[in-house]
Order: sequence, then structure tokens, then C-alpha cells
Amino acid sequence: MGRGRVELKRIENKINRQVTFSKRRNGLLKKAYELSVLCEAEIALIIFSSRGKLYEFGSAGYSSITKTLERYQRVCYTPQDNNLECETQSWYQEVSKLKAKFESLQRTQRHLLGEDLGPLSVKELQNLEKQLEGALAQARQRKTQMMIEQMEDLRRKERLLGDLNKQLKLKLEAEGQSLKAIQGSWNPTTATAGNSGFPVHPSQSNPMDCEPEPVLQIGYHHHYVQAEGPSVSKGMAGESNFIQGWVL
Repeated sequence: MGRGRVELKRIENKINRQVTFSKRRNGLLKKAYELSVLCEAEIALIIFSSRGKLYEFGSAGYSSITKTLERYQRVCYTPQDNNLECETQSWYQEVSKLKAKFESLQRTQRHLLGEDLGPLSVKELQNLEKQLEGALAQARQRKTQMMIEQMEDLRRKERLLGDLNKQLKLKLEAEGQSLKAIQGSWNPTTATAGNSGFPVHPSQSNPMDCEPEPVLQIGYHHHYVQAEGPSVSKGMAGESNFIQGWVL
């Protein structure tokens, strides 16, 4: 009758755990040795115990473990390094292309400005001349188009201002007619006199221009200033009237 399957879990007994570790470690090292001999496999086995003690095995001796680890690193990290190198190479090529294109554009710009024309051949100069003529024609066409657009805009503004001027003129005429009607309603006598054919004297605008009326003053003497001409008689008449009234 065979032995039952052992449950895989941590062995709580420290002595039993150490014994099991020693047995299985020796069995693992034996299996690695057999695999390297039977199949010519390159094996590197590294074991650390719970106390930190190192156990190792190399198929070609202890020095082969380092070589096997280096080989392992090359196999594992080479694809990433290759991808990084390929990406770097791609970026370098892209930068080279952009640099060459930038230099070409700078050279073309100098040629368009009339600089560095010495190395150019006759055919290249002819091509440059065609480019300049084409650019000049496009510039003139664009300038003409912009001038036409500006003229159309100015004409449109002129029409708008003309319409606004007409509206203001009609509004002023209407206000003038209404003002005349209001003045006619305020001065009916003036309108009647004008229709009868008699001359109409303008009214005195300044009330200070009216002749002074005689005023009775008590308690002090009023001195009159003599004036020339007919005003003297009026002053005297006013004074006689004042005296007669006071006497009475």
C-alpha cells in the first residue's frame, strides 16, 4: 500500500522543518546534476535557507553560475535594449532629415532674396526666376482683390451715409414746418396784420427801452437829469404833475 499525499504547508516543528529542508535540498541538487548530465543542459541553481545560508550548483562548476546569469540577462533584456536602440536610431534619422530639410529651406530663402546665387546653374536660375514671377503675380492679384474689397466697403458706407443724410433732412423739414405752425398759432394778430397790408411795428424786445412813468415819492427830493430835445418837455411835465399832486 502506497504512502498518502503530504499536505503542502509550513512545518511548525523547527527540527522537522530543518530535516525536510536538508533532504529536499539534496534531492533538488541531485536532480539538477542528473538533468545537466543526461540532457547537456546549462543549469545554475541558487538556494537560500531560512537563516540566509547560500547553496548553489552550476553545471560546469561554480564559475559557470556567473556566466549562466549573464546569459540569462542578455536573453531577458536584449529585446528591450534592441527596441530602445531601434527607437533611438529612428529618432536620429528623423532629426537628420529635419536638419537637412531646414538647411534646404534656408538655402532657398537666401536664393529668393538674391543671395548666394554664384553656385547656381543656368537651369536653377531659370527655375528661380519662374518662382519669383509666380510669387509676384500672386502678390499683385491679392493686392488687387483687397483694393476691390475696400472700394466696395467704402461704397457701401457711402450709400448708408447718403440714406442717413436724407432721413435727417426730411426730419429737419418736418420739424421746421411744425415750428412754423406753432409760431403762427401764437401770433394771430401778426398774421392778420400781415394779410391786411398794414405795416406792423416790431414790439420792443427790451423792457428797459420803455419810457418811465411818473412816480409819487415821499420823504426825499427826486433829482431829474436834463436831457436834450423833446425829452426835456416830458421831464418838466412829469415834475409839474408831481408838484400839483403833492399840493393837493
